[in-house]
Amino acid sequence: MDESVKKRIQDKLKLVPNKPGSYQMKNKDGVIIYVGKAKNLHKRVSSYFNRTQTGKTAKLVSEIYDFEYIVVDTETESLVLEINLIKKYDPKYNILLRDDKSYPYIELTTDKVPRLNVVRNINRKRKNHSRMFGPFPNVTACRYTVNLLNRLYPLPKCKTYEKTPCLYYHIGECLGYCALKVEEEKIKQMESEILSFLHGNDDIVIKKLKEEMNNASEKLNFEKAKEYKEMLDYLNVTLTKQKVEINDITNRDIFGYYTDKGYLSIQVFFIRGGKILERRSKIFPLVDDIKEDLTNYIASFYEKDIIPPKEILVPDIIDKELLSNYLNIPVLTPVKGSKKNLLKMANDNAKQALYEKFELIKKDEDKTINANESLREILHLDKLDRIELFDNAHLFGTYTVSGMVVFKNGKPSKNDYRKYKISIDKNDDYASMREVIYRRYYRVLMDDLERPDLIIVDGGVGQINAAREIISSLNLDIPVVGLKKDNHHSTEGLLAFYPLEEIEIDKKSNLFYYLERMQDEVHNYTINYHRQLRSKGSLESILDNVDGIGPARKKELLKKYGSLKKMREASIDELSSILSNKVATDLIEYLKELEK
Repeated sequence: MDESVKKRIQDKLKLVPNKPGSYQMKNKDGVIIYVGKAKNLHKRVSSYFNRTQTGKTAKLVSEIYDFEYIVVDTETESLVLEINLIKKYDPKYNILLRDDKSYPYIELTTDKVPRLNVVRNINRKRKNHSRMFGPFPNVTACRYTVNLLNRLYPLPKCKTYEKTPCLYYHIGECLGYCALKVEEEKIKQMESEILSFLHGNDDIVIKKLKEEMNNASEKLNFEKAKEYKEMLDYLNVTLTKQKVEINDITNRDIFGYYTDKGYLSIQVFFIRGGKILERRSKIFPLVDDIKEDLTNYIASFYEKDIIPPKEILVPDIIDKELLSNYLNIPVLTPVKGSKKNLLKMANDNAKQALYEKFELIKKDEDKTINANESLREILHLDKLDRIELFDNAHLFGTYTVSGMVVFKNGKPSKNDYRKYKISIDKNDDYASMREVIYRRYYRVLMDDLERPDLIIVDGGVGQINAAREIISSLNLDIPVVGLKKDNHHSTEGLLAFYPLEEIEIDKKSNLFYYLERMQDEVHNYTINYHRQLRSKGSLESILDNVDGIGPARKKELLKKYGSLKKMREASIDELSSILSNKVATDLIEYLKELEK
């Protein structure tokens, strides 16, 4: 941070009020790179600049060029504002849950005759939370539970009723609701027992499994009796592993944490019906202070496909009233008994997870964030947060396509990937590159989209110059470099600067593997798109792409072979009954290329 920036920020800090609100840190391009909240904006924002920072916080401060803030009336309002701004701007340094997996739930529908479903996207069913149960550790465990209940309780399995009972009726797993009248009392009883089990009362299902096992055994149906025995064993083992020493079956989540080496490790236990159904572990670098980062994580936790429980247990450093107001559920810190022991267990697991995964995290950073930083230094760039890479693919000048992949802070950002059909109908890599670069960055200008810090083209000097020509014509100042390949289409080096020069990179370095990974990503993405288009092409349009096959010969080939499969199996001699030897050879070669 140069002196003029420091002076401007110090002058601006004097105007920040001692009130609650949200602040937004910006880089030199005006992009928001961090959003925070504070009970006292003046103290919190000043703390970034009036003390020595370390780790990720120091990196954040080094990129701050300006800041803005929004004053609100209460700290709860500042938390709401902070979460909304993080979702809107996706800042580089904020903790986000975008990479976290979603968990499956079991839903018992509210139909007249209910069904059991496995549901992942629970946000679409907000009104149905009272009939949703989970989260389960994985979809396999979820489906096993649904299958077990369906075996014991003959609920409908078909999505639409047929006129006659189906196979499920004949094997005893459905009561034939489509054709037979079933007593309402019978349906209510099944529904009540299923709900009881899903709420944590395991005895009712265990008893029913034992009854079914004994009934099958008495009827000498030992195969079926063995199936029920295996279900019973599975249930007993699972329940033994899941049970915790707690005196109630209240649904609650427990958040534990541990910090060391500049990282914050968080462990979450999902306790449902007196059992630990699942746990989640998250480790990330500290940017704000521990209290703020932990509060932000918990506040954001239920934004994505997780149903809030009846209560949450948190460490004592958390502002429980603030979180409770935001989440609208009780947030507590237990001081004794089994709940305190569970919170300690969550903290201990967070500590263990950090030490177990720390080396893996550092290796991953070396391969991504640090490799990206090395690339920035080699190319003498002020920043390198976003890279856009392009590659072209075609087959004999047909089905020409381009693909664009995006890397943010060293990692693929798959939501930003784009596919392009190229309009030119000839084999011209330079024209293809000009077209895709123009279409992409004209759109960036018109729609005011985020601009990359670097453009990489998968090609040589010609493709680089073609891309640079378009970028210059659009009056954009974005550096364009190229990935040079060897004769085996493998990454060999980097072409950059004005005039172009080849940059030597150690082939055993993380930077080289990073470039290779990016080149593979854009190449595979483009080739897969190309294959999709080729697979949609009809036989007739494919024949149009081979020189020497006119309307008459095309008609004869379609009449004789009718499909690509049969045409591929034909020999050149067979095809020569319709085509010349040269055209037959070209056709065979073209069809072989299509299979690749």
